[in-house]
Amino acid sequence: MTDTPDITPEDRAPEQVPAVSRRRLLGAVGAGAAVAGAALGAGGAVLATRDGNSGSPGSGAAEPDAGAATVAFHDSHQAGIATPSQDRLCFATFDVTPTASKADIADLLKTWTAAAVAMTRGEPVPGDVGDVNTPPDDTGEAVGLTPGRLTITLGYGPGLFDDRFGLAKRRPSALKTLPRLPGENLDPAVTGGDLCVQACADDPQVAFHAIRNLRRLGFGTVVPRWMELGFGRTSSTSPQQATPRNLMGFKDGTRNIDATDTAMMGQHVWIGEEEPQRWIRGGSYLVSRKIKMRMEQWDRDRLGDQQDVFGRFKGSGAPLTGSKETDTPDFSARSDTGYVIPARAHIRLAAHENNKGLRILRRGYSYTDGIDPQTGDLLGGLFFIAFMKSPDQFITLQRVLGAHDSLNEYIQHIGSGLFVTPPGLSAGQDWGGQLFG
Repeated sequence: MTDTPDITPEDRAPEQVPAVSRRRLLGAVGAGAAVAGAALGAGGAVLATRDGNSGSPGSGAAEPDAGAATVAFHDSHQAGIATPSQDRLCFATFDVTPTASKADIADLLKTWTAAAVAMTRGEPVPGDVGDVNTPPDDTGEAVGLTPGRLTITLGYGPGLFDDRFGLAKRRPSALKTLPRLPGENLDPAVTGGDLCVQACADDPQVAFHAIRNLRRLGFGTVVPRWMELGFGRTSSTSPQQATPRNLMGFKDGTRNIDATDTAMMGQHVWIGEEEPQRWIRGGSYLVSRKIKMRMEQWDRDRLGDQQDVFGRFKGSGAPLTGSKETDTPDFSARSDTGYVIPARAHIRLAAHENNKGLRILRRGYSYTDGIDPQTGDLLGGLFFIAFMKSPDQFITLQRVLGAHDSLNEYIQHIGSGLFVTPPGLSAGQDWGGQLFG
């Protein structure tokens, strides 16, 4: 688990903060920063931090003056992709309402930008302060909490680029509905969406607060389609992070892309010069998959079978041909009964060596849906999130895994989404202006 330093506000009287109107909230983005509001902590203190860009370009690095508590919003790439994975996730998708116009969407995205800048700094959503006759502009459940390295990452689904808003001519070339893939039985209730927002933080309440407030600001323009709460990250994106375990008890993401490797990220994750749409270069494609695990069935399987399914030892995480987690698997090694790492083992089929060098950046989380009321079985699994230069990377991998992976006996893909995440913003820019040009 990532350690997050505590930031305790000084015990002092509240400062006098001028009221900020909704119109000024929009203007704050054009000024290059969200207007600071008051966040009254347990001792009546004001939480305030500074938004900076002290990390290297595209690093999503934590700002040194706030320790590991805040992640800069403004950067060449959106935070929440190369950023070291936080411990919790709140992921939501939205559909544009039938009555919304192009101007409505542009205004909403400008408002969302200002709100995201503020919330990632640990500040409340800007707005009118202290007016007892109107609803508060911030829902308040994050008051007194540290920012928890909150990142807010925005993505656009294929449906947004139809003829409704004049965006067809700006559609990224690979942004299309994913084809039907083996191993899936998709539920429309957890599939698709015009927009997605990924909020990651080390505190689940901070992540939920971000989605809740963006949803509130979107009233009348967008409606929620589905939402997923994630716990226990299932991938490491930095060599400084220990490899986590999934709900099957195995270390997950051992051979994930190192997001600090700029050459690797440029080759496999960031959209580049190959994309005709200049405005999306520096962004990435996001694939989400809700993967249900048949946990009771898995828990009754013997250890040897479990290890053959993954191709790794459950305890150490080492490949069956090695002794340490980071040992390179030897896919040619044989025993008297065949390959040491079985032909249908997950790590064999997913390995870049066996897929013409193809790689993706995984950034998923575990989830639970409680208990099946009919069987009493636990409902849960993996909320898979991956970033890539082209959706073809995922499609190619899933066609192999969905058809041949031994893991398919214990899992099923039940939800899906494809979104394109635009590049990062500089101070003074906003998502609406970036989208519509």
